[in-house]
Formats: sequence, C-alpha cells, structure tokens
Amino acid sequence: MKKLPLQQVAALHTGHRRHHDSVADANGDVLVRISDNPAGYTIPLHSHRQIQLLCAFSGVVQINTERGSWMIPPGHALLIPAGLPHSVEMLSDVSIKSVYLLTGHDDLAERMLQVLGVTELAHALIAEAIRLHGAPPATRKLELVLELLTAEIAALPIQPLGLPFPADRRLAALCRAYMAAPSVTERLDDWAAKLAMSRRTFTRLFQRETGLSFVAWRQQASLFACLPRLAEGAPVTRIAMLAGYDNVAAFTTMFRRRLGTTPRSYMKAALAR
Repeated sequence: MKKLPLQQVAALHTGHRRHHDSVADANGDVLVRISDNPAGYTIPLHSHRQIQLLCAFSGVVQINTERGSWMIPPGHALLIPAGLPHSVEMLSDVSIKSVYLLTGHDDLAERMLQVLGVTELAHALIAEAIRLHGAPPATRKLELVLELLTAEIAALPIQPLGLPFPADRRLAALCRAYMAAPSVTERLDDWAAKLAMSRRTFTRLFQRETGLSFVAWRQQASLFACLPRLAEGAPVTRIAMLAGYDNVAAFTTMFRRRLGTTPRSYMKAALAR
C-alpha cells in the first residue's frame, strides 16, 4: 500500500470532517453522499448518528471496528449501526456512495455489520438520488426514490465477507501479520507456540476471540488479502500464489466454497454492478 504525502492526508482529513459535519447537521430522514478517495488513505475513527450504508461503487475498502473488519469490493456495501466508531481504509482508489438513515429501522437490525451485495435497482436508485439532490428544489420524485431505496436496502443479499479480529493484542498481531503475508501452510501449533500456549488453550482462545476455528479464519483472511488484487485485474494465478496456494485449482475451490463462484466470475459480476 502506497504512503500518501502528509499534506495530501491533511487535506483529505479536512474534507472528511466537512463531509461528517454536513451529515451530522442534516435534517432529512434519508441522506445520500459521495466520497472519492485515493489508495492508501484511511478515514480516521468516527461515528454517525444515523445508520450508514457504505457502498463501494469502484475500488476496495476495508471497514475496521472493535467488532472486526469487513472488506467491501466493488458492487458491495456494509450496513453500519448508528454510533459505532469505525475507520475506513482505502485498499485502492475508491468511489464511495453512502446512504444515511435515521435510527428506528428495526427491520435492519439483524443486517447490521453484514456485507451486502448492491442490486442493480439499489445502484440505480442511489445514482438517481444523488442526481436529484444536486438539482433543487426538492421534488416528490426524490422522496419516492429515497422511500424505494430504503425498502430495497432491507432486501439486499448478504455476502460472507466479514473477518472478526481478536481483542487480545498478541493474537491480533499474529492475525494482522498473516493478512500481510497469507499462507495456507500456517499451522495452529506454530501460532500456539508463538504465544507460549498449548494447542488446546490456543484453540479455545482463538474460538472465543473470533467466533471461528483457526482454519476457517485463515481461509477467510486469505480471501480478504486477495480481493483488492483481484479488483485491480491481477492474474488469478498470481493472486493464488500471493494468497499462499500452490496451484490455482486449490485457490479457486476455496474461493468458490466461500463466495459461490470463481474468482473471475465474482469480480466480473461485482464490477458490472
């Protein structure tokens, strides 16, 4: 990940604060906002008084909270609860469209912090809402678009792209190191040894901290690590090697098991959305 000049980061932080303030001061029940950011930029920890549907229209972003991390590839979104502190890391150049909903949507409670696929209808409604917001005065058409968009958000399909991170600092350090250099040859016993734990104690700790088995978490982390490169158009063979797989077939099998399709088909569909 490239490092941005300090002056550029400062300017981006200023722009984000203005964006945040405009959302905080708005009175509407449903708001739609645009945010384009370069690769390597991280929006600092913040929260909103509204529920936020953060959509990646292009590029890949990672949302980090105390509850875990979620990767958002193109054509996907994350529903973030009101008041939850989160940061947004740009893993590539990103175009974000956010929909903010005032609290009270009980029908969305079970979908919070789940990665959702953005349907063609939701994509079109967000784009139309943005266009109408820029063409005052406010019209009945905008109200209808936002009403339909709210209903469509509740029906967006769930995608298995969450990656819980442990609160335990030593274990979290091992997890982040793995994300930087994934390998399917990493063994539970090696991680347990690094923490001076028995296999049984480590297994219990890992399950308690992440809610996943070590193998399941490792596969999901490998998937996380490869999605930004897949979005950039890197060859699947190269991505498989970077994810720690000896051959493309094994990588494709893992990918299909997790996301229900092949790497090429998945990203083609995501970019089409």
